[in-house]
Parts: sequence; structure tokens; C-alpha cells
Amino acid sequence: MNADRQQAAPGGDTLAVQAHHSLIAALRDGRIRSGAFLSTPMLVEMLGLPLAAVREAVKLAEAGGVVSVLPKRGIVVMDAGPEMTRECLELRAIFDSEGARRIIETGASLPLSQLRDAHEALRDEARAGITPETQRRAILTDLSLHDALSEGIGLTLAARLYEDNRNRIAIIQNQRSFLPDRIVPAMDEHLAIIDALERRDADRAVAAIRHHLANTLRWWGV
Repeated sequence: MNADRQQAAPGGDTLAVQAHHSLIAALRDGRIRSGAFLSTPMLVEMLGLPLAAVREAVKLAEAGGVVSVLPKRGIVVMDAGPEMTRECLELRAIFDSEGARRIIETGASLPLSQLRDAHEALRDEARAGITPETQRRAILTDLSLHDALSEGIGLTLAARLYEDNRNRIAIIQNQRSFLPDRIVPAMDEHLAIIDALERRDADRAVAAIRHHLANTLRWWGV
């Protein structure tokens, strides 16, 4: 049996790709947190996949900037400190701004009415009271607009860079819950961006994105 067959997973992906997806999922949902120090055997046990596949997954994760390999010592998850937080959020704002400009310039369609309805519903729900489900949906609603804007860039390489940064931001977000005093303002800030997109006003959209960035950084204490 050749190496390709040995590494084949039931779903068609290689075991290395499967291991990478599992590792990223564990980082995104907080099972593995910022600053954690892990050994390869620990990851093998956690992910339930072969050593060779896990090693390849770690290499992919390191290339994406979410972990670092310390030779002969282990693996450390990225530090979600102030500088990393600033850089990741600034980079996302760059993607947002360029995506908004391209969407407006090209006349590309976005499900703006659906985005507006989801943001308004989440904002109103948060005003009434916060539950763990509200917090979970707040993160997904927040991501829905950022994802839509990044897709407006329309470049494969940009999409890969955005996804790597999206993973880093997820690790950062696990350091602090999406609290009521941030959910409502964040939804209002997103609604201002959506309003600018509906008006096809690129300058206004970029200004709203920068305002959202400034408030997000301030909430993080950066």
C-alpha cells in the first residue's frame, strides 16, 4: 500500500488535512487556548489521529500563524496579547475596507437585507438579556458581515490570508466573552456599515469600518 493510500481518510481528505481541520476547530472553540504549551503526543491523543498526520497539521497551523513549534520542546499556541490583537484587528479592517470598496465599485450583490435583519434581531435580543446562546449567535452574526466583506475582494490568495487571520481572531476572542456591553454597540456599528453599503457610499463604509475597529480595540483595552 502506497503512502497516499495510507494517508487517505474516509471523507476523501488526507489524514493530515483532517488533523489540521480538527486542530483549528479546537483552537477556534477554545479547547486549546492562547499561550497553551502542548507536546505532539498530547495532540495525537486529543485529535485521535496518527502521529504523522498531526505533525503535518502542526506545520500547516504554524504556517497560518496560530502556533509555533519549539524544536525538541513542543508546540505553543499564539499569544493573544495587545500587539497581536491590534495587528489582527487592523488586518481585518483592511480586508473589510477593500472588500466594501470593491463591492460598491463593481455593484456586486450582498444579502444586505438578511444581514440587517440578523443584526437587528440579535441587538434587540441582547437588549432584553444575555444567554450563552445569545453570546454564541453574537459571534456568528459578527462574523457574517466580516466574511461577506472579505469575499468582496475576490482573490484566492486574499481569501487564504483572511481565513488565517480569522482563526487568529477566534483564539483572541476565546480570551474574553462577548459581553452585553459590547454586543449591542457592535451590532449598531455593523448596522452603520450595512447602511453605507446599501447607499453604495464607499467613503462612508470605510469610515464606519474604522469606527468599528477603534471601538473594538478600545473594548479589548488596546
